[in-house]
Amino acid sequence: MNKFTVTQELYERAIKDLCIYCKRYDYTHIYGIPRGGTQIAVSMVNNDRSLTIIDDPECHKVYIGKILIVDDLFDSGRTAMKYIKKGFRVAAAFSKKIDVHPDVFYTKKIPDNLWAVFPWEAENDEEELVTRMLELIGEDPTREGLVETPKRVLKAWKHWFQGYNQNPADIMKTFEDDTSDEIVLLKDIEFYSTCEHHLAPFLGKAHIAYIPDGKILGASKLARLLDIYARRLQIQERIAQQVVNAIEEYLKPKGAACYIEAKHLCISSRGVEKQNSVFVTSALTGCFKDNPAARAEFFSMIK
Repeated sequence: MNKFTVTQELYERAIKDLCIYCKRYDYTHIYGIPRGGTQIAVSMVNNDRSLTIIDDPECHKVYIGKILIVDDLFDSGRTAMKYIKKGFRVAAAFSKKIDVHPDVFYTKKIPDNLWAVFPWEAENDEEELVTRMLELIGEDPTREGLVETPKRVLKAWKHWFQGYNQNPADIMKTFEDDTSDEIVLLKDIEFYSTCEHHLAPFLGKAHIAYIPDGKILGASKLARLLDIYARRLQIQERIAQQVVNAIEEYLKPKGAACYIEAKHLCISSRGVEKQNSVFVTSALTGCFKDNPAARAEFFSMIK
């Protein structure tokens, strides 16, 4: 996983900016959201002794209007919104978003596709997160069979989710060709992905086609394109749409199509528990969507 390392210098600059923000708006008490925000609050008090750390903002109503909630990173915004809805303002050292809520202040924007590593975090903190997950389900991470599991999980995740570090533009090499004007189809492409709702795998096969308009792709590029999008947290419908959108953007064909059928473990192993169900989705553009004959030919070729 690619990282953004917060250097000590960058961190200290952020703490000073947060303290300046407190003085500007007359905040005298701060509460650090565990666990990163706790470290931020301690650093702010060490920088400005006029600030006071409180243990529970809702138990100090007498200081209402003087309390600032602080955190290390504004990411999804869910945690911050809990406090904003209660009337508090939130400040973060860094943010992965530009369009932050008006009641959130941050000192610096960092890339939203990188894992932020702060000065107080050890190199094995990622393993610690996996260890805590094992404890959450009731396991003993210290038993022999699980001692090396955090390392293995991180290695596996880097492989399963490598699509986040891949760009379709890097593989979509096209070739000029004025002779091809019929359907180009790569069928039965095996793939696997991970459901973003339950983090459960789903796997199956896809059929990808396009009708050239002066340019073609290497056949393997269609399979590689599918993998780039599949190896992320996904929903099946989105994969098909992303594949045809990329083909449209880089190839400019007369039409593109992607048909996917897959089995989802979040359906077969939980919930309705239907082991033999197959989920089918498709995305069509251009002549595959507008021309019934082209659409019919595509579906006849993949059956």
